[in-house]
Amino acid sequence: MASRRKKYEEPEEHQNHERWLVTYADMLTLLMVLFIVMFAMSQVDQKKYNALKNGLADGFGSSSSFMKGSDSILEGHLEEASDPELDGSQIFEQLSPEGKAIVTEALHQKKRNDQQESYDAAAKEASRLKEAERKLKAALKRRGLADDVSTTIDERGLVVSLVSRHVVFRPNIAQLSPRGQAVVDTLAPVLKELGNELRIDGHTNQAAGPPKYYPTDWDLSAARALSVLRRLNETSGIPGNRLSLAAFGHEKPLMNPLTPGSQDINKRVDIVVLPDVGQDAQQLLDQAANPRPESNVADDPTDRTNQTETEAGHDADAASAGHEPEGGSE
Repeated sequence: MASRRKKYEEPEEHQNHERWLVTYADMLTLLMVLFIVMFAMSQVDQKKYNALKNGLADGFGSSSSFMKGSDSILEGHLEEASDPELDGSQIFEQLSPEGKAIVTEALHQKKRNDQQESYDAAAKEASRLKEAERKLKAALKRRGLADDVSTTIDERGLVVSLVSRHVVFRPNIAQLSPRGQAVVDTLAPVLKELGNELRIDGHTNQAAGPPKYYPTDWDLSAARALSVLRRLNETSGIPGNRLSLAAFGHEKPLMNPLTPGSQDINKRVDIVVLPDVGQDAQQLLDQAANPRPESNVADDPTDRTNQTETEAGHDADAASAGHEPEGGSE
């Protein structure tokens, strides 16, 4: 019988229990290098610093130093150098008259460029909103609902007001009438395609006394805004992340409350198409959408109405001027 060959076994490897020393030594080395670098950075070469200081002073057209009182090159001056408003800063005051003129003109040119950029963005957005306004009016006209809506473009964006000339909202009621539902359903496809965020603003008229079914005008205006918002979201499919609402009670009438028939118009909901531009461009949106000579702005009768609409809204005569009240006997 052949003898069996004994199986070869590998000797067991000896474990090194001191491997952690390698990692520990590496860490100590890195810490030492870190502290050496920090120590080196804390030392200021006075000769080199003085040379830099004098060189910068000569370069800016001044023989005196503008970095007095500091042992660090950056201490107290980095913020000054990065501030676009240089008037009164130490750096600006040390410039020669020619240098000041160059810096001032550069700042003014930058401001002009920024303003022009904002206006161009506002004009582009205004053009897009005007096209949306045209589509909305065309859709309403096809359905015979053009008189139920008024539109305007101002710094808020495109404002589509659901007025009550044809009873979009009945007195004291927040639910849309059948005609009001038809108006919202007609607007919805254009608003959905536009893609902008929408804010629904609720309003009441300025009749004396609280609403019949709500504690205050704030509650009624909020309920009206919510009614339109839900119609846009649940029936027309506009995503909820594009929708928000606000309630203004009787504080922001569309027409002067003393004007006959204004109470029918002032109880309304505004669908505001928010502009897709920055804040600076948004402030110029009204100017871009409605260009007019400056001399005519102060004489605009609409401006005079807006200045007094809130005070007139609280006037006791509003309730007795032949307007249909929200509350009271109704």
